Amino acid sequence: MLLCGFGGILSCGTTHTALVPLDLIKCRIQVDPGKYKGIFNGFKVTLKEEGFRALGKGWAPTCYGYSMQGLGKFGLYEVFKIQYGNLMGEEYCYRYRTTLYLLASASAEFFADILLCPMEALKVRIQTQPGWAMTLREGLPKLWAEEGIRGFYKGLPPLWMRQIPYTMMKFACFERTVEALYKYVVPKARSDCSKSEQLVVTFVAGYIAGVFCAIVSHPADTVVSKLNQDKGSTAVEVARKLGMAGLWKGLFPRIIMIGTLTALQWFIYDSVKVYFKLPRPPPPEMPESLRLKLEAKEAAN
Repeated sequence: MLLCGFGGILSCGTTHTALVPLDLIKCRIQVDPGKYKGIFNGFKVTLKEEGFRALGKGWAPTCYGYSMQGLGKFGLYEVFKIQYGNLMGEEYCYRYRTTLYLLASASAEFFADILLCPMEALKVRIQTQPGWAMTLREGLPKLWAEEGIRGFYKGLPPLWMRQIPYTMMKFACFERTVEALYKYVVPKARSDCSKSEQLVVTFVAGYIAGVFCAIVSHPADTVVSKLNQDKGSTAVEVARKLGMAGLWKGLFPRIIMIGTLTALQWFIYDSVKVYFKLPRPPPPEMPESLRLKLEAKEAAN
């Protein structure tokens, strides 16, 4: 679990930090669409008003927050998948493997978001409130003085609403896409593929999963961005104020960001497993006991 958690720290911390400029523009489009009219306009306005350094705003809370989230997300996913799998048994694990992936990832993300939430609150304020704070060191005591512990965790419920569906899609879609790619696209068995070829499959499956992740979690992401900007607001009040159209602002840059980010995360995570020679189970195959049962049932009919 610890090495898997280390892989999660590397995969989530590095990728989210690398994409801070795009995340900054995405957040600004969500909270002030009148000023930042799109991804290219957002970059133009930000550079004109604040200069190039502004594109790095929020890098520190992003790095720390998502590193901790990666520790919980990937490390606990492996733990919950094993524990739930043992409870379900071999045959049910295979027949209902998508359910297993969904349950394990949702359970892992629940705890991972508790680690992420304080840094996410700081990140959004630094990125969307010009003049509030420039650094993590400046923003941390300021937020504590303004709102206390509530300021760090008031965004947790909408964060769960954003991240749990996102992570369920991220893991379940990835696992099933890998399975489908080896079955229908890759011209040879996984065991016959080189490590480099396997990592290419990992990257492609990760990007496909990332596109779906961005779509299912975007409305809650918009609420989180707006909620952390507005003092004293609740998630329901923010959603009502934004309306249906407002909830989907910034979707295009987020699809680009999350697709790339998810693909890179899976690539880095799988590379860590390769480096440390950790088990990388092949796509699941039907247990012999289940195969014999199904053959007997067909023969009886």
